[in-house]
Amino acid sequence: MTASATATVAAFPAVETERASRDSRPLRLITCGSVDDGKSTLIGRLLWDTKAVKEDQAATLQRDSSGKQNDLGLPDFALLLDGLQAEREQGITIDVAYRYFSTDRRSFIVADTPGHEQYTRNMATGASTADLAVLLVDARTGILEQTRRHATIATLMGIRQFVLAVNKIDLTGYDRARFEEISHEFKELALSLGVKQITAIPVSALKGENVVYDGRASMPWYEGPTLVETLEKATVRSNQTVGFRLPVQRVSRPGESFRGYQGTVAGGAVKPGDSVVVLPSGMVANVKQIVTFDLVRNAAVAGDAITLVLDRQVDVSRGDMIVSIDSQPMTGRKFDAQIVAMQPEGIEPGKRYWLKSGSRRQRVTVAPASQLDLKSGKWNAAEALPMNAIGKVALTFDEQAIFDTYEQNRTTGAFILIDPDTHNTIAGGMITGRHSELGGIHKGDERVILSLPADLADKLMATEIFASRRHDAEVRHTNAGRAAELLADLDE
Repeated sequence: MTASATATVAAFPAVETERASRDSRPLRLITCGSVDDGKSTLIGRLLWDTKAVKEDQAATLQRDSSGKQNDLGLPDFALLLDGLQAEREQGITIDVAYRYFSTDRRSFIVADTPGHEQYTRNMATGASTADLAVLLVDARTGILEQTRRHATIATLMGIRQFVLAVNKIDLTGYDRARFEEISHEFKELALSLGVKQITAIPVSALKGENVVYDGRASMPWYEGPTLVETLEKATVRSNQTVGFRLPVQRVSRPGESFRGYQGTVAGGAVKPGDSVVVLPSGMVANVKQIVTFDLVRNAAVAGDAITLVLDRQVDVSRGDMIVSIDSQPMTGRKFDAQIVAMQPEGIEPGKRYWLKSGSRRQRVTVAPASQLDLKSGKWNAAEALPMNAIGKVALTFDEQAIFDTYEQNRTTGAFILIDPDTHNTIAGGMITGRHSELGGIHKGDERVILSLPADLADKLMATEIFASRRHDAEVRHTNAGRAAELLADLDE
Protein backbone atom coordinates (compact mmCIF):
# COMPACT_ATOMS: atom_id res chain seq x y z
CA MET A 1 0.00 0.00 0.00
CA THR A 2 2.81 2.37 0.84
CA ALA A 3 4.54 1.83 -2.49
CA SER A 4 1.28 2.31 -4.35
CA ALA A 5 0.44 5.49 -2.46
CA THR A 6 3.91 6.88 -3.12
CA ALA A 7 3.57 6.21 -6.83
CA THR A 8 0.19 7.93 -6.93
CA VAL A 9 1.46 11.05 -5.18
CA ALA A 10 4.53 11.23 -7.42
CA ALA A 11 2.36 11.12 -10.53
CA PHE A 12 0.52 14.35 -9.81
CA PRO A 13 3.41 16.79 -10.44
CA ALA A 14 4.06 15.16 -13.82
CA VAL A 15 0.41 15.56 -14.80
CA GLU A 16 0.39 19.20 -13.75
CA THR A 17 3.64 19.85 -15.63
CA GLU A 18 2.26 18.23 -18.78
CA ARG A 19 -0.93 20.25 -18.53
CA ALA A 20 1.02 23.49 -18.07
CA SER A 21 3.13 22.63 -21.11
CA ARG A 22 0.04 21.99 -23.22
CA ASP A 23 -1.64 25.21 -22.11
CA SER A 24 1.33 27.50 -22.83
CA ARG A 25 2.49 28.59 -26.26
CA PRO A 26 5.47 26.59 -27.55
CA LEU A 27 8.82 28.33 -27.70
CA ARG A 28 9.80 28.92 -31.33
CA LEU A 29 13.53 28.84 -32.05
CA ILE A 30 15.88 28.74 -35.00
CA THR A 31 19.35 27.33 -35.48
CA CYS A 32 21.60 29.47 -37.63
CA GLY A 33 25.25 30.03 -38.41
CA SER A 34 27.83 29.31 -41.09
CA VAL A 35 28.08 26.27 -43.36
CA ASP A 36 29.08 22.97 -41.69
CA ASP A 37 28.91 24.34 -38.15
CA GLY A 38 26.61 21.43 -37.28
CA LYS A 39 23.14 22.98 -37.11
CA SER A 40 21.22 19.97 -38.44
CA THR A 41 23.29 17.56 -36.36
CA LEU A 42 22.63 19.57 -33.19
CA ILE A 43 18.86 19.64 -33.70
CA GLY A 44 18.85 15.99 -34.76
CA ARG A 45 20.66 15.10 -31.56
CA LEU A 46 18.22 17.24 -29.57
CA LEU A 47 15.26 15.35 -31.09
CA TRP A 48 16.97 11.99 -30.49
CA ASP A 49 17.80 12.63 -26.83
CA THR A 50 14.38 14.11 -25.99
CA LYS A 51 12.76 10.96 -27.43
CA ALA A 52 11.00 12.97 -30.14
CA VAL A 53 12.03 10.41 -32.80
CA LYS A 54 9.42 7.70 -33.24
CA GLU A 55 10.38 4.06 -33.75
CA ASP A 56 9.64 4.05 -37.48
CA GLN A 57 11.62 7.27 -37.92
CA ALA A 58 14.53 5.79 -35.99
CA ALA A 59 14.48 2.67 -38.17
CA THR A 60 14.45 4.82 -41.33
CA LEU A 61 17.28 6.94 -39.95
CA GLN A 62 19.38 3.87 -39.23
CA ARG A 63 18.74 2.58 -42.76
CA ASP A 64 19.49 5.91 -44.46
CA SER A 65 22.65 6.31 -42.36
CA SER A 66 24.06 3.04 -43.70
CA GLY A 67 27.74 3.65 -44.37
CA LYS A 68 27.54 7.12 -42.75
CA GLN A 69 27.80 6.17 -39.09
CA ASN A 70 30.28 8.17 -37.06
CA ASP A 71 33.06 6.81 -34.86
CA LEU A 72 30.53 6.29 -32.06
CA GLY A 73 28.38 4.06 -34.25
CA LEU A 74 25.51 6.59 -34.11
CA PRO A 75 23.32 7.46 -37.12
CA ASP A 76 23.64 10.67 -39.14
CA PHE A 77 21.39 12.92 -37.05
CA ALA A 78 21.33 15.62 -39.76
CA LEU A 79 19.09 13.35 -41.85
CA LEU A 80 16.27 14.01 -39.37
CA LEU A 81 16.19 17.58 -40.66
CA ASP A 82 17.55 17.42 -44.21
CA GLY A 83 14.65 15.77 -45.99
CA LEU A 84 15.05 17.11 -49.54
CA GLN A 85 16.86 14.88 -52.02
CA ALA A 86 19.23 17.70 -52.96
CA GLU A 87 20.05 18.24 -49.29
CA ARG A 88 20.96 14.60 -48.79
CA GLU A 89 22.98 14.39 -52.00
CA GLN A 90 25.00 17.52 -51.27
CA GLY A 91 25.14 17.17 -47.48
CA ILE A 92 23.83 20.73 -46.97
CA THR A 93 20.66 22.42 -45.71
CA ILE A 94 18.71 24.28 -48.40
CA ASP A 95 15.20 24.90 -47.06
CA VAL A 96 13.87 25.61 -43.58
CA ALA A 97 12.91 22.40 -41.74
CA TYR A 98 10.47 22.67 -38.83
CA ARG A 99 10.36 20.01 -36.13
CA TYR A 100 8.45 19.66 -32.87
CA PHE A 101 9.65 18.26 -29.54
CA SER A 102 8.91 18.65 -25.86
CA THR A 103 10.34 18.09 -22.42
CA ASP A 104 8.53 17.68 -19.11
CA ARG A 105 8.54 21.46 -18.71
CA ARG A 106 7.48 22.84 -22.12
CA SER A 107 7.10 22.25 -25.84
CA PHE A 108 9.16 23.63 -28.71
CA ILE A 109 9.04 24.35 -32.44
CA VAL A 110 12.51 24.42 -33.96
CA ALA A 111 13.48 25.68 -37.41
CA ASP A 112 16.75 24.47 -38.93
CA THR A 113 17.90 27.14 -41.40
CA PRO A 114 20.50 27.05 -44.21
CA GLY A 115 24.01 28.31 -43.68
CA HIS A 116 24.84 29.20 -47.29
CA GLU A 117 24.74 32.87 -48.29
CA GLN A 118 22.52 32.21 -51.33
CA TYR A 119 19.80 30.92 -49.00
CA THR A 120 19.77 34.01 -46.78
CA ARG A 121 16.08 34.56 -47.60
CA ASN A 122 15.27 31.10 -46.17
CA MET A 123 17.06 31.94 -42.96
CA ALA A 124 15.13 35.22 -42.71
CA THR A 125 11.88 33.29 -43.15
CA GLY A 126 12.73 31.01 -40.22
CA ALA A 127 13.75 33.96 -38.04
CA SER A 128 10.56 35.92 -38.70
CA THR A 129 8.48 33.86 -36.25
CA ALA A 130 11.19 32.81 -33.76
CA ASP A 131 11.45 33.81 -30.11
CA LEU A 132 15.07 32.74 -29.75
CA ALA A 133 18.08 32.03 -31.98
CA VAL A 134 20.62 29.26 -31.38
CA LEU A 135 23.70 30.49 -33.24
CA LEU A 136 26.26 27.78 -33.89
CA VAL A 137 29.99 28.36 -34.21
CA ASP A 138 32.61 25.75 -35.04
CA ALA A 139 35.09 25.88 -32.15
CA ARG A 140 37.96 25.39 -34.61
CA THR A 141 37.11 28.22 -37.01
CA GLY A 142 35.39 30.69 -34.70
CA ILE A 143 33.08 33.51 -35.80
CA LEU A 144 32.87 33.94 -39.58
CA GLU A 145 31.17 36.45 -41.89
CA GLN A 146 28.10 34.22 -42.20
CA THR A 147 27.89 34.07 -38.41
CA ARG A 148 27.72 37.84 -38.34
CA ARG A 149 25.19 37.88 -41.20
CA HIS A 150 22.83 35.52 -39.41
CA ALA A 151 23.17 37.32 -36.09
CA THR A 152 22.34 40.61 -37.82
CA ILE A 153 19.32 39.20 -39.66
CA ALA A 154 17.98 37.57 -36.49
CA THR A 155 18.26 40.91 -34.70
CA LEU A 156 16.51 42.75 -37.53
CA MET A 157 13.71 40.19 -37.28
CA GLY A 158 13.18 41.16 -33.65
CA ILE A 159 14.96 38.29 -31.88
CA ARG A 160 16.44 39.44 -28.60
CA GLN A 161 17.46 36.08 -27.04
CA PHE A 162 20.57 34.31 -28.32
CA VAL A 163 22.21 31.05 -27.39
CA LEU A 164 25.79 30.81 -28.67
CA ALA A 165 26.50 27.10 -29.13
CA VAL A 166 30.26 26.66 -29.55
CA ASN A 167 30.05 23.31 -31.32
CA LYS A 168 32.67 20.61 -31.97
CA ILE A 169 34.41 21.61 -28.75
CA ASP A 170 35.64 18.01 -28.52
CA LEU A 171 37.78 18.59 -31.62
CA THR A 172 39.75 21.27 -29.75
CA GLY A 173 40.43 18.95 -26.81
CA TYR A 174 37.69 20.74 -24.81
CA ASP A 175 39.80 23.90 -24.80
CA ARG A 176 38.32 26.28 -22.24
CA ALA A 177 40.39 29.24 -23.43
CA ARG A 178 39.11 28.79 -26.98
CA PHE A 179 35.50 28.70 -25.78
CA GLU A 180 35.95 31.87 -23.73
CA GLU A 181 37.67 33.64 -26.63
CA ILE A 182 34.77 32.93 -29.01
CA SER A 183 32.19 33.80 -26.35
CA HIS A 184 33.80 37.17 -25.71
CA GLU A 185 33.98 38.01 -29.42
CA PHE A 186 30.33 37.12 -29.98
CA LYS A 187 29.09 39.06 -26.96
CA GLU A 188 30.80 42.17 -28.35
CA LEU A 189 29.02 41.58 -31.69
CA ALA A 190 25.66 41.03 -29.97
CA LEU A 191 26.00 44.15 -27.86
CA SER A 192 26.74 46.19 -30.99
CA LEU A 193 23.42 44.88 -32.37
CA GLY A 194 21.56 45.81 -29.19
CA VAL A 195 21.22 42.25 -27.88
CA LYS A 196 21.95 41.72 -24.18
CA GLN A 197 20.38 38.33 -23.43
CA ILE A 198 23.12 35.87 -24.43
CA THR A 199 23.96 32.40 -23.12
CA ALA A 200 27.17 30.77 -24.35
CA ILE A 201 27.41 26.95 -24.14
CA PRO A 202 30.26 24.64 -25.22
CA VAL A 203 28.70 21.63 -26.94
CA SER A 204 29.49 18.54 -28.93
CA ALA A 205 26.40 17.89 -31.04
CA LEU A 206 27.82 14.58 -32.22
CA LYS A 207 28.40 13.24 -28.72
CA GLY A 208 25.40 15.01 -27.19
CA GLU A 209 27.46 16.83 -24.57
CA ASN A 210 25.66 19.85 -23.07
CA VAL A 211 22.75 19.40 -25.50
CA VAL A 212 20.22 17.46 -23.36
CA TYR A 213 22.70 15.81 -20.99
CA ASP A 214 25.53 17.70 -19.31
CA GLY A 215 29.13 17.28 -20.41
CA ARG A 216 30.80 17.72 -17.05
CA ALA A 217 32.77 14.52 -17.46
CA SER A 218 34.64 16.13 -20.37
CA MET A 219 34.26 19.78 -19.35
CA PRO A 220 34.42 20.08 -15.57
CA TRP A 221 35.30 23.75 -16.02
CA TYR A 222 31.83 24.57 -17.44
CA GLU A 223 29.18 25.05 -14.76
CA GLY A 224 26.42 26.62 -16.86
CA PRO A 225 23.15 25.16 -18.19
CA THR A 226 22.73 22.69 -21.03
CA LEU A 227 21.04 23.78 -24.23
CA VAL A 228 17.69 22.25 -23.31
CA GLU A 229 17.79 23.81 -19.82
CA THR A 230 18.35 27.22 -21.41
CA LEU A 231 15.46 26.71 -23.82
CA GLU A 232 13.14 25.68 -21.00
CA LYS A 233 13.74 29.00 -19.24
CA ALA A 234 13.46 31.23 -22.33
CA THR A 235 10.54 33.61 -22.81
CA VAL A 236 8.17 33.91 -25.75
CA ARG A 237 7.49 37.13 -27.59
CA SER A 238 4.21 38.71 -26.68
CA ASN A 239 1.70 40.53 -28.88
CA GLN A 240 0.38 42.32 -25.80
CA THR A 241 2.66 45.36 -26.24
CA VAL A 242 -0.03 47.10 -28.29
CA GLY A 243 -3.79 47.38 -27.91
CA PHE A 244 -6.41 45.11 -29.40
CA ARG A 245 -5.92 44.24 -33.09
CA LEU A 246 -8.31 42.21 -35.26
CA PRO A 247 -7.51 42.12 -39.00
CA VAL A 248 -10.89 41.26 -40.55
CA GLN A 249 -10.71 38.16 -42.74
CA ARG A 250 -14.43 37.64 -43.37
CA VAL A 251 -17.79 39.22 -42.72
CA SER A 252 -20.23 36.58 -41.43
CA ARG A 253 -23.94 36.95 -42.30
CA PRO A 254 -25.67 33.60 -41.66
CA GLY A 255 -29.01 35.39 -41.26
CA GLU A 256 -30.63 38.82 -41.14
CA SER A 257 -30.29 39.02 -37.34
CA PHE A 258 -26.54 38.33 -37.15
CA ARG A 259 -23.55 40.23 -38.49
CA GLY A 260 -20.08 39.32 -37.23
CA TYR A 261 -16.51 40.08 -38.20
CA GLN A 262 -14.15 37.12 -38.25
CA GLY A 263 -10.39 36.95 -37.85
CA THR A 264 -7.54 35.99 -35.57
CA VAL A 265 -6.64 38.43 -32.80
CA ALA A 266 -3.23 39.85 -33.72
CA GLY A 267 -2.53 41.68 -30.48
CA GLY A 268 -3.87 42.79 -27.14
CA ALA A 269 -7.18 41.64 -25.67
CA VAL A 270 -10.85 42.49 -25.95
CA LYS A 271 -14.05 41.89 -23.95
CA PRO A 272 -17.72 42.77 -24.37
CA GLY A 273 -18.35 46.45 -23.68
CA ASP A 274 -14.94 47.63 -24.96
CA SER A 275 -14.93 50.59 -27.35
CA VAL A 276 -13.27 49.90 -30.70
CA VAL A 277 -12.48 51.74 -33.93
CA VAL A 278 -12.79 50.32 -37.44
CA LEU A 279 -9.83 51.37 -39.60
CA PRO A 280 -9.35 52.97 -42.05
CA SER A 281 -12.90 54.41 -41.90
CA GLY A 282 -12.58 55.58 -38.27
CA MET A 283 -16.08 54.40 -37.29
CA VAL A 284 -16.51 53.87 -33.54
CA ALA A 285 -18.56 51.09 -31.91
CA ASN A 286 -18.69 48.92 -28.81
CA VAL A 287 -18.13 45.16 -28.62
CA LYS A 288 -21.47 43.42 -28.08
CA GLN A 289 -20.40 39.78 -28.23
CA ILE A 290 -17.38 37.53 -28.84
CA VAL A 291 -18.22 34.23 -30.52
CA THR A 292 -16.04 31.21 -31.32
CA PHE A 293 -16.93 28.00 -33.13
CA ASP A 294 -18.51 26.41 -30.05
CA LEU A 295 -19.32 29.09 -27.48
CA VAL A 296 -19.70 32.74 -26.52
CA ARG A 297 -16.57 34.11 -24.84
CA ASN A 298 -16.10 36.64 -22.07
CA ALA A 299 -12.79 37.78 -23.54
CA ALA A 300 -10.32 37.08 -26.36
CA VAL A 301 -6.55 37.48 -26.51
CA ALA A 302 -3.82 37.34 -29.17
CA GLY A 303 -3.97 34.11 -31.16
CA ASP A 304 -7.69 33.49 -30.66
CA ALA A 305 -9.81 32.98 -33.79
CA ILE A 306 -13.07 34.83 -33.10
CA THR A 307 -16.21 36.38 -34.55
CA LEU A 308 -16.71 39.89 -33.18
CA VAL A 309 -20.24 41.31 -32.97
CA LEU A 310 -20.61 45.09 -32.57
CA ASP A 311 -23.47 47.02 -30.98
CA ARG A 312 -24.31 49.03 -34.09
CA GLN A 313 -24.30 48.81 -37.88
CA VAL A 314 -20.95 49.92 -39.27
CA ASP A 315 -19.33 49.42 -42.67
CA VAL A 316 -16.63 46.76 -42.23
CA SER A 317 -14.97 44.79 -45.04
CA ARG A 318 -12.28 42.15 -45.45
CA GLY A 319 -8.91 43.86 -45.00
CA ASP A 320 -10.17 46.40 -42.45
CA MET A 321 -8.81 46.30 -38.91
CA ILE A 322 -10.80 46.59 -35.70
CA VAL A 323 -8.67 48.08 -32.92
CA SER A 324 -8.95 49.38 -29.37
CA ILE A 325 -9.98 53.01 -29.21
CA ASP A 326 -7.21 54.03 -26.79
CA SER A 327 -4.30 52.28 -28.50
CA GLN A 328 -4.48 52.54 -32.27
CA PRO A 329 -1.96 51.59 -34.97
CA MET A 330 -0.39 54.08 -37.36
CA THR A 331 -2.32 55.10 -40.46
CA GLY A 332 -1.05 56.92 -43.51
CA ARG A 333 0.15 56.55 -47.08
CA LYS A 334 3.90 56.61 -46.52
CA PHE A 335 5.89 54.27 -44.27
CA ASP A 336 9.52 53.35 -43.72
CA ALA A 337 10.48 49.69 -43.69
CA GLN A 338 13.33 47.18 -43.83
CA ILE A 339 13.08 44.38 -46.38
CA VAL A 340 14.89 41.22 -47.46
CA ALA A 341 14.87 40.68 -51.25
CA MET A 342 13.99 37.07 -52.11
CA GLN A 343 14.02 36.77 -55.91
CA PRO A 344 16.80 37.08 -58.54
CA GLU A 345 15.26 40.26 -60.00
CA GLY A 346 15.60 42.02 -56.64
CA ILE A 347 13.76 45.27 -55.88
CA GLU A 348 13.35 47.76 -58.72
CA PRO A 349 13.09 51.42 -57.66
CA GLY A 350 9.81 53.06 -58.57
CA LYS A 351 8.08 49.81 -59.56
CA ARG A 352 4.55 49.27 -58.25
CA TYR A 353 4.08 46.05 -56.28
CA TRP A 354 1.29 44.41 -54.36
CA LEU A 355 1.88 44.60 -50.60
CA LYS A 356 0.09 41.98 -48.51
CA SER A 357 -0.20 42.27 -44.75
CA GLY A 358 -2.66 39.95 -43.04
CA SER A 359 -5.86 39.95 -45.09
CA ARG A 360 -5.14 43.36 -46.64
CA ARG A 361 -3.61 43.77 -50.10
CA GLN A 362 -2.64 47.19 -51.46
CA ARG A 363 -0.71 48.76 -54.32
CA VAL A 364 2.60 50.27 -53.24
CA THR A 365 5.65 51.90 -54.76
CA VAL A 366 9.03 51.01 -53.23
CA ALA A 367 11.92 53.46 -53.08
CA PRO A 368 15.19 51.85 -51.81
CA ALA A 369 17.24 54.15 -49.58
CA SER A 370 20.14 52.06 -48.26
CA GLN A 371 21.57 48.53 -48.11
CA LEU A 372 23.20 46.80 -45.16
CA ASP A 373 26.86 45.85 -45.67
CA LEU A 374 27.02 42.67 -43.61
CA LYS A 375 30.83 42.70 -43.52
CA SER A 376 31.10 46.12 -41.90
CA GLY A 377 27.61 46.39 -40.39
CA LYS A 378 27.12 49.79 -42.06
CA TRP A 379 24.18 51.03 -44.12
CA ASN A 380 25.30 52.28 -47.55
CA ALA A 381 23.21 54.33 -49.95
CA ALA A 382 21.47 52.16 -52.56
CA GLU A 383 19.11 52.79 -55.48
CA ALA A 384 18.21 49.11 -56.01
CA LEU A 385 18.34 45.94 -53.91
CA PRO A 386 19.63 42.62 -55.37
CA MET A 387 18.50 39.17 -54.19
CA ASN A 388 19.32 38.41 -50.52
CA ALA A 389 20.05 42.08 -49.83
CA ILE A 390 18.74 43.69 -46.65
CA GLY A 391 17.66 47.25 -47.27
CA LYS A 392 15.81 50.25 -45.93
CA VAL A 393 13.01 51.51 -48.16
CA ALA A 394 10.22 54.06 -48.29
CA LEU A 395 6.76 52.69 -49.13
CA THR A 396 4.18 54.90 -50.84
CA PHE A 397 0.62 53.54 -50.95
CA ASP A 398 -2.21 54.38 -53.34
CA GLU A 399 -4.62 54.43 -50.41
CA GLN A 400 -4.58 54.60 -46.61
CA ALA A 401 -2.48 51.86 -44.95
CA ILE A 402 -2.59 50.55 -41.38
CA PHE A 403 0.47 49.29 -39.47
CA ASP A 404 2.17 48.93 -36.12
CA THR A 405 5.94 48.90 -36.05
CA TYR A 406 7.39 45.40 -36.31
CA GLU A 407 9.09 45.88 -32.94
CA GLN A 408 5.67 46.40 -31.35
CA ASN A 409 3.74 43.69 -33.19
CA ARG A 410 5.14 41.10 -35.61
CA THR A 411 1.75 40.39 -37.16
CA THR A 412 0.56 43.92 -37.91
CA GLY A 413 4.10 45.17 -38.61
CA ALA A 414 5.12 42.56 -41.19
CA PHE A 415 4.33 42.25 -44.89
CA ILE A 416 5.35 40.64 -48.16
CA LEU A 417 5.80 42.24 -51.58
CA ILE A 418 4.34 40.48 -54.61
CA ASP A 419 5.37 41.09 -58.21
CA PRO A 420 2.13 41.87 -60.11
CA ASP A 421 3.58 40.44 -63.35
CA THR A 422 4.86 37.07 -62.08
CA HIS A 423 2.88 36.77 -58.80
CA ASN A 424 6.14 35.78 -57.08
CA THR A 425 6.81 36.85 -53.51
CA ILE A 426 9.82 39.06 -54.07
CA ALA A 427 10.48 40.39 -50.57
CA GLY A 428 9.55 40.14 -46.92
CA GLY A 429 9.51 43.28 -44.83
CA MET A 430 9.09 44.96 -41.47
CA ILE A 431 7.58 48.37 -40.80
CA THR A 432 9.89 50.66 -38.82
CA GLY A 433 7.75 53.79 -38.71
CA ARG A 434 5.58 56.31 -40.54
CA HIS A 435 7.46 58.25 -43.20
CA SER A 436 7.71 62.03 -43.06
CA GLU A 437 8.32 64.35 -46.01
CA LEU A 438 10.87 66.04 -43.75
CA GLY A 439 12.89 62.84 -43.56
CA GLY A 440 11.98 61.80 -40.03
CA ILE A 441 10.22 58.69 -38.82
CA HIS A 442 7.09 59.18 -36.75
CA LYS A 443 6.67 56.52 -34.07
CA GLY A 444 4.32 58.48 -31.91
CA ASP A 445 6.98 60.44 -30.02
CA GLU A 446 6.74 63.55 -32.24
CA ARG A 447 3.17 64.77 -32.48
CA VAL A 448 0.74 67.65 -32.43
CA ILE A 449 -2.60 66.76 -30.89
CA LEU A 450 -5.84 68.63 -31.53
CA SER A 451 -8.76 67.52 -29.38
CA LEU A 452 -11.94 68.45 -31.27
CA PRO A 453 -15.53 67.28 -31.65
CA ALA A 454 -15.74 64.64 -34.39
CA ASP A 455 -17.77 66.75 -36.84
CA LEU A 456 -15.45 69.73 -36.47
CA ALA A 457 -12.38 67.53 -36.92
CA ASP A 458 -13.82 66.18 -40.19
CA LYS A 459 -14.43 69.69 -41.48
CA LEU A 460 -10.93 70.77 -40.52
CA MET A 461 -9.31 67.83 -42.34
CA ALA A 462 -11.31 68.72 -45.47
CA THR A 463 -9.82 72.23 -45.69
CA GLU A 464 -7.16 72.93 -48.30
CA ILE A 465 -4.28 73.35 -45.83
CA PHE A 466 -4.80 69.86 -44.37
CA ALA A 467 -5.93 68.10 -47.53
CA SER A 468 -2.54 68.65 -49.19
CA ARG A 469 -0.74 66.95 -46.28
CA ARG A 470 -3.41 64.37 -45.46
CA HIS A 471 -0.89 61.46 -45.55
CA ASP A 472 1.14 63.09 -42.74
CA ALA A 473 -1.89 63.50 -40.49
CA GLU A 474 -3.59 60.91 -38.38
CA VAL A 475 -7.15 61.16 -37.07
CA ARG A 476 -7.91 59.08 -34.00
CA HIS A 477 -11.33 58.91 -32.44
CA THR A 478 -11.10 58.74 -28.68
CA ASN A 479 -13.19 59.40 -25.62
CA ALA A 480 -13.04 62.53 -23.51
CA GLY A 481 -11.04 60.87 -20.74
CA ARG A 482 -8.33 59.63 -23.09
CA ALA A 483 -8.14 63.02 -24.83
CA ALA A 484 -7.57 64.67 -21.46
CA GLU A 485 -4.74 62.20 -20.70
CA LEU A 486 -3.03 62.97 -24.03
CA LEU A 487 -3.24 66.72 -23.45
CA ALA A 488 -1.91 66.26 -19.91
CA ASP A 489 1.08 64.34 -21.33
CA LEU A 490 1.93 67.33 -23.53
CA ASP A 491 1.86 69.68 -20.55
CA GLU A 492 4.46 67.63 -18.63
